[in-house]
Amino acid sequence: MTIINTRARLLASSMITGVAIAAASTSGAHSQAASAPTAQATAAPATPAADQATAVTEFVVTGSRIPQPNLTSTSPITMVGQAEVKLQGSIRAEDLLNNLPQVFAGQGSQISNGSSGTATVDLRGLGPARTLVLIDGRRVMPGDPAAPTTDLNFIPEQLIDRVEVLTGGASAVYGSDAVAGVVNFITLKNFEGIRLDAQISGYQHDNGNSSIQGLNTSRGFNPPTGSTWDGRAADLSAILGVNSPDGKGNIEAYFVYRNIQPIFQSHRDFSNCALAETATSFACRGSLTNNPSSIISNDLALQSKTYLFTVDKATGNTLKPLTNEAFNFAPLNYFQRPDEQYAAGAYAHYEINPHADAYMQLMFMDDHTLAQIAPSGIFGQTFNIGCTSPLLSAQEISTLCTDAGLGPKDKASVAILRRNTEGGPRIDNLRHTDYRVVLGVKGEINSDWSYDAYAQIGRAIFQEEFLNDFSLAKTAKALDVVVGPDGNLECRSVKTGADLTCIPYLGAFSTTTPSAASLAYIQANGFKEGATTEMVASAAITGKIPQLKSPWAEDAVGLAFGGEYRQEQLDLRVDQEFDTGDLAGIGGPIHGVQGSYSVYEGFAEVRAPLIQNAPLIKSLSFEGGYRYSHYNLAGETNTYKVAGEWAPTEDIRFRAGFNRAVRAPNILELFTPQAVGLGLNNDPCAGPASQPGFPTQAQCANSGVTAAQYGHIAANPANQYYALLGGSLDLKPEVAKTFTVGAVLTPRTLPGFSLSVDYFRIKVDQFIQPGIDPQIVLDQCILTGDPNLCGLVHRAPGTGSLFLGTNGFVTATSVNIGFLKTSGIDFAAAYRLPLSNLGWETGGSLSFDYQATYLLSLITSPGVSAADGGGKLFTQYDCAGLYGLSTCGSPNPLYRHNFRISWRTPVQGLEVSGRWRYFSGVDALSTSNNPFLSDPTHIFPVDSHIGAQSYFDLSGQWRVRDKLTFRAGIQNIADKEPPLVGSNIGGLNASFNGNTYPQTYDALGRFVFVGASVDF
Repeated sequence: MTIINTRARLLASSMITGVAIAAASTSGAHSQAASAPTAQATAAPATPAADQATAVTEFVVTGSRIPQPNLTSTSPITMVGQAEVKLQGSIRAEDLLNNLPQVFAGQGSQISNGSSGTATVDLRGLGPARTLVLIDGRRVMPGDPAAPTTDLNFIPEQLIDRVEVLTGGASAVYGSDAVAGVVNFITLKNFEGIRLDAQISGYQHDNGNSSIQGLNTSRGFNPPTGSTWDGRAADLSAILGVNSPDGKGNIEAYFVYRNIQPIFQSHRDFSNCALAETATSFACRGSLTNNPSSIISNDLALQSKTYLFTVDKATGNTLKPLTNEAFNFAPLNYFQRPDEQYAAGAYAHYEINPHADAYMQLMFMDDHTLAQIAPSGIFGQTFNIGCTSPLLSAQEISTLCTDAGLGPKDKASVAILRRNTEGGPRIDNLRHTDYRVVLGVKGEINSDWSYDAYAQIGRAIFQEEFLNDFSLAKTAKALDVVVGPDGNLECRSVKTGADLTCIPYLGAFSTTTPSAASLAYIQANGFKEGATTEMVASAAITGKIPQLKSPWAEDAVGLAFGGEYRQEQLDLRVDQEFDTGDLAGIGGPIHGVQGSYSVYEGFAEVRAPLIQNAPLIKSLSFEGGYRYSHYNLAGETNTYKVAGEWAPTEDIRFRAGFNRAVRAPNILELFTPQAVGLGLNNDPCAGPASQPGFPTQAQCANSGVTAAQYGHIAANPANQYYALLGGSLDLKPEVAKTFTVGAVLTPRTLPGFSLSVDYFRIKVDQFIQPGIDPQIVLDQCILTGDPNLCGLVHRAPGTGSLFLGTNGFVTATSVNIGFLKTSGIDFAAAYRLPLSNLGWETGGSLSFDYQATYLLSLITSPGVSAADGGGKLFTQYDCAGLYGLSTCGSPNPLYRHNFRISWRTPVQGLEVSGRWRYFSGVDALSTSNNPFLSDPTHIFPVDSHIGAQSYFDLSGQWRVRDKLTFRAGIQNIADKEPPLVGSNIGGLNASFNGNTYPQTYDALGRFVFVGASVDF
């Protein structure tokens, strides 16, 4: 048996879900589609020419280890070829995948506040941790110790030959994490020659939203106007390859450089200010953390008196009631982060003899990016200020102390919100340096059996500097001020000798600009570093048993079996500032994490043709697989798959499969120390009781609100509240059951056409959650008074707040509870039409590619029940067709599609292509009647519904000569503005940035690219 490399044997072709179409390549992404190789991209097979005539070409398809004589698959597979990469002008792997209908928004380049500096893929909306990423069928290590999922930045687009995306569980074949599916990056191999590639790209947008510009100017903000070009990106790459003189080996090396310039939110009129919903429209919101300060008197709040103040600019040292004063924090935030990346690597193999082909893969990446947000400051932390403090004017003493019934010996409890505009923006300096080494040997055991054994190690090294924050400990000292012997102000800690370096901070209760010395004392930086390491040793034997054959089949039973060992290590170290929660702008302490686990596994797979070439049964086959895993921490797991396919004729094929998959808890979920951090979007009992839909006093009392606090708890204008978060060693693996069934149509009466329809259903039990969703805990505690839920709510003594200091929070530590479930239907179609069929003999050909997903459900069971207004109990909620807050997150449209038309013109080597991307409309989660989601106080006409979105792209490539190709294109030709969402619905969600969801919608305008590739 001779297995010939797919790319060395396939002519340019387009295939849908496993059926080869004998036609020239189409440029679109499509199910089970193979990309067209170039002569320079592949080497001739090592098989002698005399042998090639009788060689049986066999392929290994993602989702199975067993080679087979065609590219059919019992599981739905979508393939994106190299031609599609070029036509999209993608500069990042995340951009390529995010365009697929089955991919949901994850971490990416257009996230700043909450960015990990990585890029992730989230199949089916089940979370990036439930999507397994492979390179050439081998697992890719986690890319960040603070967010241990694969970093797509590690995968150089210039090296991608094709991407295969498999839907449904695949743990029986690949092990843990393959719950929603698998993304397998197949890289270019056996390259011979030199290829240089360069591309320049950027964004163009016309700032012409007069309505939003008016909102900005009415608040005194300066929005941008007119046309802007920004976000320039430069991509340079070189690939070099050479065959050994005897034709038995090849070595290939690559180098990639990428530089991306930032885009600020101030560069787009619709993101120049943070929007908030009003009764009829939007308003520029801003933050109470301002300069001059906003002051909250906790003492006056408890006495039902005016308690919100701001320092009066007119006097400079008196307080006045807070009205419309707010800080516009949006302009300095990045809409697109700057990024610089170097990547290099080498692939090599040499056939020592037919029984031993040694191979090696070396990959390296260094990626440096900055995430920038508005300046830090004092974010509502509570301080006890003496009523004789020299920082307070006489009027301020009267307001904060006398009016509250406090005397000279008392201290006023005040929350200070003061923006450090003098210190500049907060900058998160993120660097990831990754290595991956694979060493292996494979070969034929005999004519029927072969083996593949390898060892690999992957390591991601992480460094983070969080710059220009405030130290809470030093702030407290700098606000505890006395008059020194010389009549000047000094810190009490200097007088007592506790801290001789302290400098008073004079900007909290006045418009006085803090001195440079004061800022140098009070400002602080945080530092993290760490690494993830993954080690894998694997061996597999595949083959067929000629003697074991169905009497009605021509092909023998195929088998694969083997074993695998994997070890995962994580080490995250933080400095004292992070560990103690001393940084004002991070929302609580972040602790270091160290941990590891290992797993031993054995697996087997069988593929059995049952009937072939019989009446009404062109083929009928069965496929099964099993994997046993023993984790040193999580114990034993078993996964399996059962699948089959039936083709009555060559024109149609039916397939179905059932998989049991698992996801073992990762190291962060197991070992993260418990700490208070940001985790909620809303406190229903915060703010004035007069607002519509406000809970009753009895309902708020369920969550610990006293009668005196009712209606007087300060609301956080940034919609950020605290939860107690952390891991647990008691976690068990998640268990998923996935089912797929579908059909593939390739009618001989319509050559070049194929259509596939596949239904999928995935359910994840023993769902690992960071506790019961803290928002649901709080909401349902207030509504129902459930003691189990209310026992998790801890309001701050005195204030009742869940954000003024970290002593108010909702407990949400990791636990196995509830389930996830999703279902839907995938559609894919492709058609190649030679225009000669229509009478235009020299017209070239048209190619049509269509991909779509209809989302039937995206259900979460949080593990608790909730009752609606009529007393009906709900145990789950469905986010299909909804969006908002952290509960449903980014938009989950019911229907998405990509439709591409490509024209291979009569001009030699010239192809022109257009694409239509479509997202159906979505509703705000608060409009649902499900009590887990509904909230009458958060229904706003302006963003209760996001309408359907369509984007149109145009691109082309021209192979001028055999070795020179130009490409160019524009995405979002119409410069369509993204749908805008206010902060009350967008809320605490990392993918919400710039008043929209840039990882879902085109947020920055027209994307224009020009590139060229030359081969030597």
